[in-house]
Amino acid sequence: MTSPLRRGVPWVSASAGLAVLAIGIAPFIGQTPLEFGRVFSWALPFADNVDAQIFFLARLPRSLAAAVVGGTLAAAGVVFQGLLRNPLATPYTLGISAGASFGAMAAITFGSLLPFGGVTGASLAGALLAVVVVYALASARHSGLSTTVLLLAGVTMNSFFSALILFVQYLSDFTETFRALRWLMGDLDVAGYRPLVGALPLIMVALVGFVWLARPLNLLSLGADAAATRGVDVRRAQRVAFFSGSLATGAAVSVGGPIGFVGIIVPHLVRLIVGADHRLVLPASFFVGAAFLVVCDVVSRIVMAPLELPVGIITALIGGPFFLWMLIRKTGGHA
Repeated sequence: MTSPLRRGVPWVSASAGLAVLAIGIAPFIGQTPLEFGRVFSWALPFADNVDAQIFFLARLPRSLAAAVVGGTLAAAGVVFQGLLRNPLATPYTLGISAGASFGAMAAITFGSLLPFGGVTGASLAGALLAVVVVYALASARHSGLSTTVLLLAGVTMNSFFSALILFVQYLSDFTETFRALRWLMGDLDVAGYRPLVGALPLIMVALVGFVWLARPLNLLSLGADAAATRGVDVRRAQRVAFFSGSLATGAAVSVGGPIGFVGIIVPHLVRLIVGADHRLVLPASFFVGAAFLVVCDVVSRIVMAPLELPVGIITALIGGPFFLWMLIRKTGGHA
């Protein structure tokens, strides 16, 4: 009899193919049509080839950023749901996104006064601040990480940083406020490959942690005591899950802003297909999340052309009803 793990491998392969297909097709879709032959033509100098410039300098970086951010947020959602043993947890539950958003807001408003490398650097610094505070609170009086304190600290940090964001908005002028609001809606209008290259090393480190976590998360879902009796170093697994998930979230938010719902929609859809084994759920969620956000970004570019909607609006319009459905499904339809 074929094991569930082997039965799920084709689905993971299919999701990887779907992500590659989405990244390859998305740059050809837009207000300005592109010809495949001209984009990859060797006969025309790049400086004279408008199709190639649009493809490689404008749309491909955006598609790659959408894929990396979507995949990272989806995988981080899986990790936090496993760590907190809560199917409704998201990458933003523990306040990391709020810290990153505050850093970005501060950079947009007081950029010349900050020592960090622009919006991306300030966003990462804000995320790091949130990580340090939440971890210190959750590990202060416990041998491991208290999931209850993690959740409480996350809610507190979200509220605290939200207040700071409003304060910074109050001090900013109209132009800065407009730019900040666009960023807070989730905006993948990246300028070239530089923001993605800057965040990629951090994301790669987080993904290494995710790979290591696949088996421990399966056992942690049974509870800390049950996992410990099966040989899992619970404290180590919790730390790796917290720091790798936080690192992934901070890096993703620094590139695309706080794009909501990807980290809860995708993991649950993937579990419906491949089951609950994290050895399948983690890679499949990464690839499906990548494809999902690439498609959402394409929709955001064309649905109101020539205007471009922030991609966070599209994911929220999809994710809001899905989240309500998850709540109803979890409670069995009872109030």
